[in-house]
Parts: sequence; C-alpha cells; structure tokens
Amino acid sequence: MGASMRYLSQRYTAPNRTAAAVLTDIGTEELAHLEIVATIVHQLTRCLTLEEIEASGFAPYYADHTVGIFPQSAGGFPFSASQIQSTGDPIADLYEDMAAEQKARLTYDNILRLVKDPEVADPIRFLRAREIVHFQRFGEALTSVRDQLDSKNFYAFNPSFDAPVQCDRS
Repeated sequence: MGASMRYLSQRYTAPNRTAAAVLTDIGTEELAHLEIVATIVHQLTRCLTLEEIEASGFAPYYADHTVGIFPQSAGGFPFSASQIQSTGDPIADLYEDMAAEQKARLTYDNILRLVKDPEVADPIRFLRAREIVHFQRFGEALTSVRDQLDSKNFYAFNPSFDAPVQCDRS
C-alpha cells in the first residue's frame, strides 16, 4: 500500500512522460501486490483455532483485528501515510523508489527462507521477481530524467529545478 501511494503521488512531479508512466504503471501494479499478500495472509489465518493463535504469537493481533486484514509490518507497526516518501525532486524520489524495491526484494528473500509451503512460496517468488523488474524500470526512469538535465554529472542539487515555474492561470 505504501509503495503504491508513494509512486502514484510522485508521478505528478515527474519531469517527463517516461518517468510519469513508470511511476503510474508500478504504482498500479503495487495495488495488485497488496491484494496477493492480503489473500495469502487471509488464507493462512482464516481457520486458525484459538490454541493455534495463542501458540503462534498471533494473539495480540487477534485481540484487535480477529483475523481481519490490517496492514502492518511483521514487527506489528501499523501502516501510516507518514511512511510515504514524495519530495517533488524526481532524482531523490527515484533513488528512494529503487531502494524501496530492493528492500521489498530482501523481505521476499527472507520470507522464502522461512516458508516451505509451495502455495505460499510460489506467489512470493513471483512478487520477488516483480520487485527486480521495478528496480530496473525505476533505473531507466532515472536515466531518462538525468538525460534531460542541464548537467550530466551526479550532484545533490540541480539549479534547473529551482527555475521559476510558469503556470497558466487562465
């Protein structure tokens, strides 16, 4: 959910159609990833007995949400819009997006180390593969943004972003 909202929010300040399209496509796809993960969690928890809930450490979650889907981290921290990054600087945002995709890939790697059930592992492998593709596509978007800048070097600040913006107010 966080990745989707991040990418769909960042698309508005993308400086070219390539970057905007990548952010839109991946932001939309991330909603499908949320649905896949939520379905897996639902299927794994819907028939738990109270004994299984207590033995698994799931009781605190169950007390608040029963077996309803409530977005939170594995550590129990609930999703918050404060986790969404959107700076308006496409270079900073795209680097952040690439890092987010690598962290998601790592999370899926860790899940695959823990899970042996093919009905869980197979969709997780699919999601992991998509994170790798997203990382590549964000890299391509970053290249398209960099190629349009007034300077072709790596920098922390580009004066062209601070040029006055002309808005049609008619």
